[in-house]
Amino acid sequence: MTIRVATYNLHGLRDSVPALTRVITAARADVLCVQEAPRFGRWRARRAALAAAAGLAVATPDRAGGVAVLVGRRARVLHAESHRLRAFLGLERRALAVAVVQAEGARLAVGSLHLDLSDPARMHHAAEAVALLEDVAARHGAAVVLAGDVNEHPHRPAWRYLAGRLSDCYAVAPKGEGLTFPAARPSARIDGVFAARGTHVVSCGGVDAAIADLTGASDHLPVVAELRVGH
Repeated sequence: MTIRVATYNLHGLRDSVPALTRVITAARADVLCVQEAPRFGRWRARRAALAAAAGLAVATPDRAGGVAVLVGRRARVLHAESHRLRAFLGLERRALAVAVVQAEGARLAVGSLHLDLSDPARMHHAAEAVALLEDVAARHGAAVVLAGDVNEHPHRPAWRYLAGRLSDCYAVAPKGEGLTFPAARPSARIDGVFAARGTHVVSCGGVDAAIADLTGASDHLPVVAELRVGH
């Protein structure tokens, strides 16, 4: 059996929430890393309602950085934590949300990340997030999976760093065109799933959902990686 790990920038739920719910449901993710989740004004209730409508539950407790990890019924949450990343003057505070999950006999330490538009901050936070996630994984005997909105192209330094420490799942087993932004006319691949080397990537690509829903739900498209760990 494979484990489906997805990432999706929710655009703050500023678009069609019904369309967003349908897309998330269509992703059939065992673990979903989200960015730009609500973090003000009943943020906890809004996250929980969206997750429940798509058959998921919120695994991570903090609102920091607008990142969170959601889980499906096949994934059991063993541990969850959040980390505020280094502050950069004048820039939005970034964070890493981490959930250690058990699914189909595999244990994963899954991190959700949203990197900055600033080159120095983006590079620093990429390295900081990997180090934090590797520490959690080591403590829990889990394989690392990092997913999120990288905010840069695959040839740029932060993406290359992530792909050097982990496997860029789309590059390993691409499914479809892979472009994720902007949703209406995708021209860039700036969202990705990165998995520990040794993890077998079965496929990685988009979600089979109605075009109207994909373009109406968010300004990003989701990415889903099918992984096989330890088999």
